[in-house]
Amino acid sequence: MRPIGFAVLAIVAACVPALADEKADVQALNDKFAAEFNAGNFAAVAGHYAQDAVALPPGAPLQREPKAIQEFWTAAGAQVSDLKLTAQDVKALGPDALQEIGSFSLRTKGAQPQSVQGKYVVIWRKEGGNWKLATDIWNTDQ
Repeated sequence: MRPIGFAVLAIVAACVPALADEKADVQALNDKFAAEFNAGNFAAVAGHYAQDAVALPPGAPLQREPKAIQEFWTAAGAQVSDLKLTAQDVKALGPDALQEIGSFSLRTKGAQPQSVQGKYVVIWRKEGGNWKLATDIWNTDQ
């Protein structure tokens, strides 16, 4: 019985660094997404999404596929800025899928800008060897 316990422990220990690397990789993708959004490069933002992606923004219709998602983010960019994304938890769902839970902050534009915080859940999927957003849902904390 003990050899099996040690084998399980060894497998779990081997997975921890891999998940840490995945979290760092996801955070790097988040940083790139936010930088592109903040620069107004909404075509690049849409490029982070899989071809069959679904975005579920709060208070808005479901957005399917990169073209509609780009149009959504272009409209959002006229209303908000200073987007920051922070990966809090990344879990492998298999060799080609990850679940990320994170938080975001941004600032509204206009005469009386406000800071907004919220949370999100995304499913990342490998597409063409690259991590792409397959499902994206978020909402504000208030």
